[in-house]
Amino acid sequence: QAQLVESGGGLVQAGGSLRLSCAGSGRTFSSYAMGWFRRAPGKERDFVAAISLSGSNTLYADSVKGRFTISRDNAKNTVYLQMNSLKPEDTAVYYCAAGQLAVSTRRYDYWGQGTQVTVSS
Repeated sequence: QAQLVESGGGLVQAGGSLRLSCAGSGRTFSSYAMGWFRRAPGKERDFVAAISLSGSNTLYADSVKGRFTISRDNAKNTVYLQMNSLKPEDTAVYYCAAGQLAVSTRRYDYWGQGTQVTVSS
């Protein structure tokens, strides 16, 4: 069973940057596509970005295209989300997930506990 632990969240001013990390267990991590999702207060969990097993294919939500970059280092069992030009509407709990390369939460089998990102205006 995969275990995923996110880190890197925090408080940042609008226009700033943060890099989230998600560390996974060894063999399981290298067998899955990875995704980032977020849940803002009072809203559903929304897709943010995803990356294929090899890292050659990526998906992004329209709201983050050009600002966020997903990457992975399979040797370190870690997936990253570089977030630039942050906006107050990016404020949410961010979750990483392991599963199939997709935008739907239903395609992911394992989830981290989440890390809070707060963007002040």
